Amino acid sequence: MKKLLVLGALTVMLASGTALADTSGKKIAFSNNYAGNSWRQAMLDSYGIVTKKAVADKIVGAADIFTTADKEVPTQAAQVQNLILQGYDAIVINAASPDALNGAIKQACDAGIVVVSFDGIVTEPCAYRVVVDFKDMGKQEIEQMAKFQPKGGNLLEIRGLAGTSIDDAIHAGILEGVAAHPEFKIVGSVTGDWDQTTAQKAVATILPSLPDVVGIVDQGGDGYGAAQAFAAAKKPRPTIIMGNRQDELKWWKEQKDKDGYKTWSASIAPGVSSLAFWVAQQVLDGRKDIPHDLLVPYLAFTQDDFEAALPKIKEGGVATHEYSQADAMAAIKANIK
Repeated sequence: MKKLLVLGALTVMLASGTALADTSGKKIAFSNNYAGNSWRQAMLDSYGIVTKKAVADKIVGAADIFTTADKEVPTQAAQVQNLILQGYDAIVINAASPDALNGAIKQACDAGIVVVSFDGIVTEPCAYRVVVDFKDMGKQEIEQMAKFQPKGGNLLEIRGLAGTSIDDAIHAGILEGVAAHPEFKIVGSVTGDWDQTTAQKAVATILPSLPDVVGIVDQGGDGYGAAQAFAAAKKPRPTIIMGNRQDELKWWKEQKDKDGYKTWSASIAPGVSSLAFWVAQQVLDGRKDIPHDLLVPYLAFTQDDFEAALPKIKEGGVATHEYSQADAMAAIKANIK
């Protein structure tokens, strides 16, 4: 009778996708190509918080972080190849390019290593992707802008880290949004690297050559820098879409308190790095039902709720969320078709 009960329980576990493997000795590496802005720092912090506990709880044996010294694809490709040689069981990666790293990713898969990309995803089919619909986020920026600037007008676009899947997707969404709202026209574009200091310099450089601008569409981390550039140039304050950074939301509150300034804010939560870690752990744990593409929502704030979130974001930080193993299992379940 006891044997029958054990077999019955085993059948239920297999049917539900629950894994049976032991991952306590497994080593997971995090390959990161860039750490030069507040979002990336928050991403690393969230990953460290979750993975240190996972190692302490003996869920995995190691969860080491490796950040390249530059933003170049060859450097990250070499890093991935080194991680293969070091015998890691899984690699979580925020990739410098959606396709230029595919050769190194395929080498890892061929070596039996689980690869989970997030934020900057890869297109190699063997890899898993924890993805946000960045194109929709870009399109929503224009939809929101149309509410704040119903007459339309000229827009300045601030792009992110060149060559990444995020930059390409958000830009494509913005263009799609403008096509649906011909009352808007993008009259200038600069690269901000998702960093307020970089964005401020770039915007300050292009401002003298621009006609009057009613709004700025961007990718996060650059809203406050753009606001500072406009103020320094004594230009009329445009509607600036924000990216969930503490300095942006603080500025937004100051402007709202002053004269009712309205805007919208959205970004992927930096803690998605911890979700990617748990997805890797679940694959190592033997789950066979995990789709290679897991869609997770982006985090957005409106005029009505951003002030409640602001005190919870550390100074210089970004609104985020650390994901648990249970969160990962729920996300997997939600994506199974």
